[in-house]
Amino acid sequence: MTDHDLYERLCAFITPNKRGLFERIATERTRHITCVLEDIYQAHNASAVVRTCDLLGIQDLHIIENRNKYTVNPDVTLGSSKWVDMHRWRGEADNTARCIAQLKERGYAIVTTSPRATDCTPATIALDRPLAFCFGTELTGASDALIEQADIALRIPMHGFTESYNISVSAAITLYTVMERLRASDVNWQLDAAALDALKLSWARKVVHSAAHLEERIRQERRP
Repeated sequence: MTDHDLYERLCAFITPNKRGLFERIATERTRHITCVLEDIYQAHNASAVVRTCDLLGIQDLHIIENRNKYTVNPDVTLGSSKWVDMHRWRGEADNTARCIAQLKERGYAIVTTSPRATDCTPATIALDRPLAFCFGTELTGASDALIEQADIALRIPMHGFTESYNISVSAAITLYTVMERLRASDVNWQLDAAALDALKLSWARKVVHSAAHLEERIRQERRP
């Protein structure tokens, strides 16, 4: 049974309004842009970035936990963590290296923010290849290991006395600017048909009561 077939069967247990939202929002999702958070420890910042990704249509959020545990505040996320795929990298000696290696294998250019970068900003960065925007811990920014692995250094323009934006603000400015440019471009940034079906099925499983039992029953009905 394909993801499309299974999704169609589960839709019998979803309200028309919810299904309409799935159909509309899935077409606005992208994996051409992804976000990486390294050792973020303030729940407000962690939660704000999840919400930003959801609202901008960024489906994947990679969370690196070397020293700090990543926690979210439901009063800030407002349910957005349910709809964004949060990939946690933790439990091993060098989670940063593992995360970045996988992203590079998937064709992503690694982007870190730096006030010392000169030419590249969210308004000018090339969008013709998948980009992983990485943001480091609140106090010290991206780790040396992450900076060394970066393909691109990005500068967020600032015109005041302080040297940096808050981490959640940095992510919001960068991702909003990039996504607005991406949607206006001729880059093929949307999910293909198979990925759309898989995404909508994953969402349906989250809202249908006892979805796993229903799936098993549906599969049994299809067996000869």
